Amino acid sequence: MVLLKLGIFDSGIGGLTVYRAIRDGIHGVPIHYLGDTARVPYGTKSAETVVRYSRQIASHLVDSGADTIVVACNTATAYALEPLRDFLTVPVFGVIEPGARAAVRTTRNGIVGVIGTRGTVLSGAYQQAISALDKSVKITAVSCPLFVPLVEEGWLDEEVTYRIAGRYLKPLLEKDVDTLVLGCTHYPLLKEVISRVMGKGVTLIDSARETALDVSSHTAQSPPTPVKKNQPDHFEVTDSPSRFTEVGKIFLGRELQDVSLVALEH
Repeated sequence: MVLLKLGIFDSGIGGLTVYRAIRDGIHGVPIHYLGDTARVPYGTKSAETVVRYSRQIASHLVDSGADTIVVACNTATAYALEPLRDFLTVPVFGVIEPGARAAVRTTRNGIVGVIGTRGTVLSGAYQQAISALDKSVKITAVSCPLFVPLVEEGWLDEEVTYRIAGRYLKPLLEKDVDTLVLGCTHYPLLKEVISRVMGKGVTLIDSARETALDVSSHTAQSPPTPVKKNQPDHFEVTDSPSRFTEVGKIFLGRELQDVSLVALEH
């Protein structure tokens, strides 16, 4: 099947790390990104609500021409990946399976840490995915809710960021993890801080990068895309395009173009 357009969605802006990783590895295919900024965060919603939101967004992206969907939100992946695969007729990728595979492949002592939002950690999705691959791996999962606002404030290298990271990550150091999964799409922007706190002996797994590798492998198997090269990517949000554009600059290091407001059924 010829790949015409990639659709990526997230509960908000964090999925831009997945967008960036995919954009860096895939060329000649336009991307349609949707951030559900009016209903963020998903981590506090029920599984039924997250599935309903995810179906609305994925249907909108497919109706807009996307023939491959990437669920860039960890919570949406945890609750809605399988329902979306049953619901849609196009390939659907999530961010949890690639991260779990990379963690199992990387760990040397069989002790893996996972950090994420409260919703992702409580869902147990990473823990289940890692255990399904290797039951012998010991897993410690810790929620780090303040990491998201720190990123969105642009406090990527501040003293307070190191202090908060030190407090959050202490249980993982005590468990002697040698591999740490960044289970939230905001966290790759704090890689330097997390790496310094955890030490050189701990390998960080960037789920965004691992997901991009999965999607790249999929696109490599598709025939060349018969579309005009350099077709611009399109960004939609369900609230405040100006805020998305402002914070998006922190994620991408450049000004976002073509950001528009979209209304979805509630």
